[in-house]
This record gives sequence, C-alpha cells and structure tokens, in this order.
Amino acid sequence: MTNFVQLHLLTSYPPANLNRDDLGRPKTAEMGGEKRLRISSQSLKRAWRTSEVMENALKGHKGVRTKLMGVEVFKALKEKGIKDKASQDWAQKIAAVFGKPEGGSATPEQTEHEELVLADGSSVPKALAKTLAIKQLAHISPEERAAIDALVVNLAERGSEPTADELKLLREKHTAADIALFGRMLADSPRYNMEAAAQVAHAISVHKVAIEDDFFTAVDDLNKGLEDVGAGHMGETEFAAGLFYLYLCIDKDLLIENLNGDDALANQTLAALVEAAATVAPTGKQNSFGSRARASFILAERGGQQPRSLSVAFLKPVDCRKPNNGMLLNAIQALTSTRDNMDKVYGSCADACSIMDATKPEGSLQAILEFVRG
Repeated sequence: MTNFVQLHLLTSYPPANLNRDDLGRPKTAEMGGEKRLRISSQSLKRAWRTSEVMENALKGHKGVRTKLMGVEVFKALKEKGIKDKASQDWAQKIAAVFGKPEGGSATPEQTEHEELVLADGSSVPKALAKTLAIKQLAHISPEERAAIDALVVNLAERGSEPTADELKLLREKHTAADIALFGRMLADSPRYNMEAAAQVAHAISVHKVAIEDDFFTAVDDLNKGLEDVGAGHMGETEFAAGLFYLYLCIDKDLLIENLNGDDALANQTLAALVEAAATVAPTGKQNSFGSRARASFILAERGGQQPRSLSVAFLKPVDCRKPNNGMLLNAIQALTSTRDNMDKVYGSCADACSIMDATKPEGSLQAILEFVRG
C-alpha cells in the first residue's frame, strides 16, 4: 500500500510581487468566480530547492539544473592546458550526453564580444557558451557530476578525446534528493527519467484580490534642486497582498524507491521539503517589498488512502468580517471544517494527522517534521 504524506499550509504575505507574469504583474487565477493571487508551483519549487534550508539539510545530495554543463567542462579543460579547439569539441561531446546541443561553433572573432557571467562569477563569451549549451535544462546528479569531473581529469592527462564508453555518464541510480522529489525528464534519454515523488499545487489566495499600482520616484543625490526640482527617476510596479493556501502531496514509497531504498535519506529529504515549504518565501521583488513570511497553519496527514486537496474550502472567498474573527482564523475554520466534512462522507483520508497553528499557538514545526518522518 502506498504511503502518502499530504500537507496543507496557510501563509500570509504582505504587499508583494512574489511571482510575476510576462507583463511583470503578480500572477492570478480565477477561482469560485473571483480573481485570486497565485504563486506557481515552479516558482515555489525553485525557491525551496535553492534555499539554505535544503542546501544545509541535503549537502552532497543535491543536483544541478542547467544547460551550461558544457561550459563548465570547457573551462576545466582549459585550466588543465587543453587548447581551445579540443576543449570546445570535447566539452560539446560531454554536454551532448545530457541533451541535444544548440549546435554551431564559435569563431575567434565571435569569442571577443559580449560575455556571459556564470554563477561562480567567472565569464565566457556568449557565442562560445551557445555552442556548448544544450537545448533543454538537464538535472544532473552529484554522481553524474563526479563522473564528469573524473573524465575531465583523464582527458587532460592523456590529451585525447573521450571514447564512447567514457561518455556513458548518466546514472539510473543516484542520491540526488531534489531529482527524487521533483523528477527528471531527459527527452533524448528516457531511460534515465525519474517520476517526481512530490506533487506541488499552485498556491492560491483564499480571498479575492485587486492588483494595485505603486508609483515611485527616486531623487538624484547630486542635484541640489536649484533649477531641476523633478525626480531623477520615476517608475511603477504592481503588487498585492494575500493569504495563500498551498497543498503538497508526497508519495513516500516512490521517494524511497527514487533514492534506491535509502529510508534515512528519504526522511531527511521529506523533512527538508516540509521545512522549506513552511519557512522559505519566493524571492520575487524581495528587496522592494521585504515580504518574507512563514506558514501560520499547517495540517499534515499521513496514510495510504487516495490523496485529495482541500482547495474546495476556498471556492467561496474567505471574508475577514463575518464572523469577526479575522481572515486567518476564518480560513483555518474553513479548512478544518472542510476536512471534517469530507471525512464524514468519504471516510478518513489519513491514518494520522498533525497540526501546527501559530494563532493559538498549538503544535510546532519540529513536531510536524517528526510526524512526516513517520
């Protein structure tokens, strides 16, 4: 019987623009006939996966998601004294193991122009980076990265290109916790795909919203305003505030399977995910709004029954005035009463549950983490 862990979180964000659409506006969705704020699951997973919480908890068990591994290989070969043309050719062959290459080659003239700055602060010509990139973002496990590094050392020592056997770098078995949680899809190598153990819904506000505009100005410190008394800069940004409902479902059996039967690592991974979901905010416009927040309410459920979201609790937007308990308390009441009603008509959806409620206060994050570990 499959063992599921379900999480229901309520998190309130002050005025913010956490997750923008193509026009720079906060993302929204229609629900229950009303416009709601929305934070996409992609935005949430990115914030969690790159957070200090998961980095510290899963050190040595996190992959890297990139199109630019070929650039890293090229730099490493160059540092070991391999000439430009050979470094470029060998790096392209290694990168092609993880995805279809962008194609082409960079001429000496092209490599003298605009630079691409990498995460470590170094840079390479953009034209060269394009020739070494692959078309699809690939999630590369620590074991695969170690195999790449070892191959680079071997190539540099002997001074010849990689063989077909040496290019068998992909791994079916690895300890990448983020790949085990969120899955991997390699279009050109489906054998090495991995089904995600975690399902993450888009977070949605429990109430209707109106997107507002913030008109702002900036003053030029060196302009005394004797003649030109206007602002040095004017701009406009859009924002909204919201109390969000977030639902996660983790297939714990699949998580353990994805981690090659390592129960301890699976529990460590699950706890890191839950802590990140409760404490890590998306980074969009954080410097402008300082909108970091933590979950005020968490309902965790564990069992083998068919999972279900409780988003139906918020089809009718929560009203902060009727009764006069405030929006958060009304949202908690709507969530828990919907859970109880669903259990009455369908039977219990979980064998056990744990609650953290910061409004009382009741429970704790530590108790929730212990609960999900099982």
